[in-house]
Amino acid sequence: MQKRRLGNGGLEVSALGLGCMGLSFGYGPATDKQQAVSVIRTAFERGITFFDTAEVYGPFANEELVGEALAPFREQVVVATKFGFKPSSPGEQRWSSFDSRPEHIKEVADASLTRLQTDVIDLFYQHRVDTEVPIEDVAGAVKELIDAGKVKHFGLSEAGVETIRRAHAVQPVTALQSEYSLWWRKPEADVLPVCEELGIGFVPFSPLGRGFLTGKIDENTTFDSSDFRNIVPRFTPEARKANQALVDLLRTIADKKNATPAQIALAWLLAQKPWIVPIPGTTKLHRLEENVGAVNVELTPDDVRQINDATDKITIEGARYPAAMEQRTGK
Repeated sequence: MQKRRLGNGGLEVSALGLGCMGLSFGYGPATDKQQAVSVIRTAFERGITFFDTAEVYGPFANEELVGEALAPFREQVVVATKFGFKPSSPGEQRWSSFDSRPEHIKEVADASLTRLQTDVIDLFYQHRVDTEVPIEDVAGAVKELIDAGKVKHFGLSEAGVETIRRAHAVQPVTALQSEYSLWWRKPEADVLPVCEELGIGFVPFSPLGRGFLTGKIDENTTFDSSDFRNIVPRFTPEARKANQALVDLLRTIADKKNATPAQIALAWLLAQKPWIVPIPGTTKLHRLEENVGAVNVELTPDDVRQINDATDKITIEGARYPAAMEQRTGK
């Protein structure tokens, strides 16, 4: 698979990564462990070298899964994990508040190293901006972890321009991970230009619109009771019906390219900038194969312009998060 560089610190990864969250958390019951291990190891066999997890996925179970699955070839892959949340109370499995105090960041790093069965975290993201802790203190704590050899690179997630600039001045930011896809293009306005200016890589999560852009979800689709999408305004039956126009467009383009809607959605992201690395997740091997195939779908500049022009005329219905969760994004 093609390789791409994130940031200016020499971090090289596969052009497509694997978001591992859904194997343990968020989209219904956790995947059978052996099946989950198989998905991760097959991804490596197909050329993926960039794997994304976090302590809150599970919680903790996803890091343990990723650590076990990648152990046989740990030195050949890049593992990203995240800090910044705290349980509602000791022993709680609900994570409703932030904690990016420097001492907590260091505690999380040590615990993640153990769960990931490794001696260094390749990319350590602040999961969400904590308005109670100056971002300079957060960047300083990660800088100390880098100096101690426990972390290689610093990342931010869902951070805004001001936060990015302030953090980068203390410790260079290697990558920003935020939602970005054909149905959520807000980063194009100001975040992507700042990443380009500062030499920061961009890692889109939910690049397939939480599965909607695959074309396999419509207004009649039902989700497991534990599936996060049940509370997402963009996934009400009415919104799904209205948003089919975007999927129809992708399907039309896919037919011309001998591809699938999902592959066109991923190829569009890859065509935006050479420092963008999407991390689609899946629990199914055939979906993994489909996603990997997107790397070989070539969209010309004219193709991209046509897609942009067409999508600009489509209004996406429904917010991407419930209101309380949307407030967690940083400035």
